[in-house]
Amino acid sequence: MKKITVLSPETAQKIAAGEVIERPASAVKELVENSLDAGAADIRVELLDGGKKLIKVQDNGEGMSQEDAVLCFRRHSTSKIATDADLDRVSTLGFRGEALASISAVSRLTLKTSDGGDRGTQVEREADRLLGISDIAFPRGTTIEVRSLFFNLPARLKFLRSERSELSFISTYLTHAALAYPEVRFVLVHGSREIMNCPPVAGLRERIFQLYGKSILDNLMDVDYAEDGFRIEGFSSTPVTGRAGRSRQLFYVNRRPVKDRMLQAALNQAYRSFLEKDKSAEAFLFLTVPFAEVDVNVHPAKAEVRFRDSQAVFRLVLRGIEKAMLRISRIKEIYPQPEKESSGPGSRVEEETEASIFGSSFPDTGDRTRPAARPAAAAAPGPPGRSGPAVLGQYENMYIVAASGEGLLIIDQHNAHERVLFEKYLQIDGERNWPRKMLLIPALLELSPSQVLSFESSREALEEMGFRVEPMGGRSYALKEYPDIFKDKEAENIFLALLEEAGSGEDPSAGRREKFLATLACKTAVKAGEPLPYEKMEFLVDELFKTPRSSLCPHGRPIVVRIEKSQIDKGLRRPSN
Repeated sequence: MKKITVLSPETAQKIAAGEVIERPASAVKELVENSLDAGAADIRVELLDGGKKLIKVQDNGEGMSQEDAVLCFRRHSTSKIATDADLDRVSTLGFRGEALASISAVSRLTLKTSDGGDRGTQVEREADRLLGISDIAFPRGTTIEVRSLFFNLPARLKFLRSERSELSFISTYLTHAALAYPEVRFVLVHGSREIMNCPPVAGLRERIFQLYGKSILDNLMDVDYAEDGFRIEGFSSTPVTGRAGRSRQLFYVNRRPVKDRMLQAALNQAYRSFLEKDKSAEAFLFLTVPFAEVDVNVHPAKAEVRFRDSQAVFRLVLRGIEKAMLRISRIKEIYPQPEKESSGPGSRVEEETEASIFGSSFPDTGDRTRPAARPAAAAAPGPPGRSGPAVLGQYENMYIVAASGEGLLIIDQHNAHERVLFEKYLQIDGERNWPRKMLLIPALLELSPSQVLSFESSREALEEMGFRVEPMGGRSYALKEYPDIFKDKEAENIFLALLEEAGSGEDPSAGRREKFLATLACKTAVKAGEPLPYEKMEFLVDELFKTPRSSLCPHGRPIVVRIEKSQIDKGLRRPSN
């Protein structure tokens, strides 16, 4: 009995559409890329229900004739390439000829276009069916309306996320596209609300200012370096500064936004000696590479690329960042910065920072300059009055070494403190009893379009956790109140980190609230590389082993490595007792 059948063209088309169009943001990406390739200087995106009910992309690009308007829905029809040899020198964002065919296969679509002649063209389609072609009066450019996305694929429709989550994906994509094309106006409207309106500007610096505000520019340095026909330009964090998460590590290859682990690894290596463990560099980096040296045809959504000489590109990024850092250091030598209040051992600045980091989960030992040496009298495990293992000392200012009856314990001080604080915050949050502090002068924050959406979706939860933030017009917000467990500047950074967590694409839920608490715990925990007095190590170990979940931190990282006494005996060839 025959088991193999050939799928109908209609079914095959729906499957192929899924390779390119996964969600409303995928459709927006394909349509906006077509607009950019058409030379548009003004692109407007309108949405209903996060793009599930309506996606409308309007541009003033070169438009199409009626013949092209009909032909563009044929699979693999494209104006970008003609032969396979052209794949070695792709200079446009789109080239596969799948976008319009894939979108129209899973939606009700109307295209209106004109190449500037005496008439325009309207094409209406539903799934694979052509409903009609007509002449219309229409200005030069193209408008595409996509309604009822996935109406004929209920299984795919069911797995789309909430309206706000899908809108967040679209907002993030348009933000990234606007960075690559500062000369183009980008407008995003959801329902009757305008979310983004970025007029054309002179360059990337001005575009970053438009989207993220002035404060981010204060912590960025210019990157501009060329080598062997390759070039890297843009901005990245000045040494020592950085932020939580890697959502602002953006890479573009020939103005195409890409995700590439090698590029990210080169960036992280350049900053490996300058940033704390939980901080990452911000980067807006544009690589110009000869078209023949990069393959853009390795991913259905064109999100990944392959370099012919990946090591040369790795060196380009690494050296570009290093050269920029060198320029910064020379500028500081020529124009020395005014001296700040001493932050050496025992200074007021250190005391404030330590109190901020430790909060109320550490006792005040009084002597902050004494080394973290272990008293000899406490060499045996389990001294009187203590329930936890005996602390022996600190290794590399990162790990606490302790002894138990079974052997040695190596404890990650940051992960351990994270777990202790997380349990404490869980209790406070359950009682809705967050200590609050009001700022005499509210901190002004300029949020990006995606951060605005994240804030709106999480505003109630953030207020319950002690963050009171009020809109000031446009994308400006005032932080007026925050949990009284950290300092003013830390409050700003932690609030922004929580917005990043909220913008991860997940719908609001109890799970998200726990992630907020985990982020709070991470930001307020003692950092790796920080020396601790013996009493504080002892206190932390005691608190850790009182918690019901002492093996993993809230983010799932292990806290303790145990070395059994039998392993030590075996390694040293001594008989076990």
